[in-house]
Amino acid sequence: MRFASILAFMAFASVGPALADAADPPKTFVTEAIEGDISEIMLGRLAAQRGDAQGVRDFGNMLSDDHMKAKDQMVALAGELGAKPPIAPTHDAQDAYTRLSGLSGPQFDSEFVAYMVKDHQEDIRKFQAERDAGNGKVSDLAKEQLPILQKHLKMAQSLQKQASD
Repeated sequence: MRFASILAFMAFASVGPALADAADPPKTFVTEAIEGDISEIMLGRLAAQRGDAQGVRDFGNMLSDDHMKAKDQMVALAGELGAKPPIAPTHDAQDAYTRLSGLSGPQFDSEFVAYMVKDHQEDIRKFQAERDAGNGKVSDLAKEQLPILQKHLKMAQSLQKQASD
């Protein structure tokens, strides 16, 4: 019985910080935003290297640069909130990276851009919700970063349209 109690305690201790952040929506938003930034940096760099069209390569560079700046801002805010910033991309982005790494040419461009349209639509929804949540500095930073995400979505949609024309 004592062994089971120790295992239960160890299991709780390993998820305790995650549960604490889940109970604090501003911290959760910041840590998820950092994961998103890490993901966009990783995928943007991949597009800059493997993109077939110059527009896709340029978009990849822009994603990487813009999300590096956004990540730095979110990491600083995480420190103020006492949140531990993540160091890895989302599982979804890692899966996309693996899938996209096996593609080349126009197929890479098409899959990458489609992923970016979907991803940025979701990000914009989350950032709009945080902007409207009234969580002080966290909501202010979401509001500040929202136009950049909207610019990325418009560019991805434009690249998607060009590919279908």
